[in-house]
Amino acid sequence: MERRLTLAALIALALTPSAFAADVPQDGDIVKSSSHPGCEGIDAKACVDQAVDAMGGRQRLAGIHSASYEVIGHTVLSEQSYRQQPFITAYERDKVTVDFDKQRVLRDAHMTWPEADAHTADIDVTLVATPQGGVYHTKQGDSPCSLADLDDVNDTLALGPERLLLNAAAAGDLHYEPSQWLRATPHSVIAFTWQGVPIKVLLNADNHLPDAWERTRTFKDFWYAWGDVQQRVYLDNWHVEQGVIYPTNRVDWRNGMWYASAQILDPSFNAAIDEKSFAMDAATAAKSAQSKGWHRLFSDKQRVELAPGVELYQGAWNTTLIKQDDGVLVIEAPISDSYVHGILAKVRSEYPGAPIKGVLSTSDSWPHMAGVRQAVAENVPVYVLDLNKPLLNRLVDAPHRLQPDDLQTHPKAPHWITVGDRVEIGKGDNRVVLYPLRGASTERQYMVYFPARKLLYASDTLAMNADNTLYDPDLMYEVMQAVAREHLDVDTVYAMHQGPTPWVDVRRMVDQASTPKGAGKTTG
Repeated sequence: MERRLTLAALIALALTPSAFAADVPQDGDIVKSSSHPGCEGIDAKACVDQAVDAMGGRQRLAGIHSASYEVIGHTVLSEQSYRQQPFITAYERDKVTVDFDKQRVLRDAHMTWPEADAHTADIDVTLVATPQGGVYHTKQGDSPCSLADLDDVNDTLALGPERLLLNAAAAGDLHYEPSQWLRATPHSVIAFTWQGVPIKVLLNADNHLPDAWERTRTFKDFWYAWGDVQQRVYLDNWHVEQGVIYPTNRVDWRNGMWYASAQILDPSFNAAIDEKSFAMDAATAAKSAQSKGWHRLFSDKQRVELAPGVELYQGAWNTTLIKQDDGVLVIEAPISDSYVHGILAKVRSEYPGAPIKGVLSTSDSWPHMAGVRQAVAENVPVYVLDLNKPLLNRLVDAPHRLQPDDLQTHPKAPHWITVGDRVEIGKGDNRVVLYPLRGASTERQYMVYFPARKLLYASDTLAMNADNTLYDPDLMYEVMQAVAREHLDVDTVYAMHQGPTPWVDVRRMVDQASTPKGAGKTTG
């Protein structure tokens, strides 16, 4: 009986999906058995024309002057999740109007943000934009949209399913690339250049529909830190809409990660457009295109001396210089290579001849660590949390050929100093001790304690709302737990997005946030 069970178990193991994994082609694998499956014997232009016919024909596609639909979707918060994969997600339901004739997009967005405080998770905002500029309409008034929004508008107008194949057919450099597998089905691949970026479109060998398109580009959203990002956009859930075979689902993969998914609901073409809904202030819209995005320069104008030799430079992302007897430490390398280049230049001008002992990179949020590549390029050691080291290794190895930074131009190996437990640096009044937080939401962060100053840098855990309450008080609750665990004596605390604050005030705010509403009150 035992032998028969063992044999049955072996047979079951052999029949598991993993046993066949080697025989199933993966998305992106090259098709070797056919040169252009589904397009044998015809050139790339004819292959695209065949795909256009499969979607309903050139006349129908070119006849789409506008599109209106609702879209429901989600985006993984890979850049700022409290832990790595699987990521927490943000959700969105929008009403969208795309005007192809006047090259503009209107998006009424209702977003749900998972890291929001109680009763503040839902956000409503309206985007009105062209590829040249746009604005957000909110209850507080208009403000310039982001560069990432402008890129998204450009993609919607040019690479959405309504125009993707038409733009491919019109390209002067249209050609074949090696055919690929997608969902275990062979696809012909046609390629063309759009606004300086090579685009590949994968055409199904059986039904000739465009199942995906690909490119390698730099992004202006949080993915900017990764340089040359490989993107594949899947198109699926095809419906017949006014004679057009139309994909209602879009899945965005970046560097092999399932990043976002969007499902279109109730699409319609060529409905009447309300011109008033597209109104926007031209001056405000122009500012959106003038933004420097993430390529910001360091500024020393908001300098605060926390203690002799401890200088805080405040901004959207705070940075601290710590002068010790044998050199200088820098807390955080955020935002970009240009920003950190300015920080390190400030150290050298402020303390000429003093070695830079290291950069303390205290969390794994992408904008917080985006400048680490510059620290590595300038041969500065970086103190990294043990759990974050694999992520930072990938960041340092990420190619930046399209927009080369110093590390791409002059590659160097990183000098990591791993923080897995208590780490003490320096002597004297500005001695610091690093402590991993290890909380549920602060697992990927460490804090920096100045024993002689009774000063605590709490990484990315302290931020104040406009009403002088704590944003996400759970974070500071975990900091309080770590302070108690390590028996630290704290008078003042500050963080990546918050200036120096009395510890007693923070404790009070955490207590207030933890107290049920109405507790302590008597009923009449």
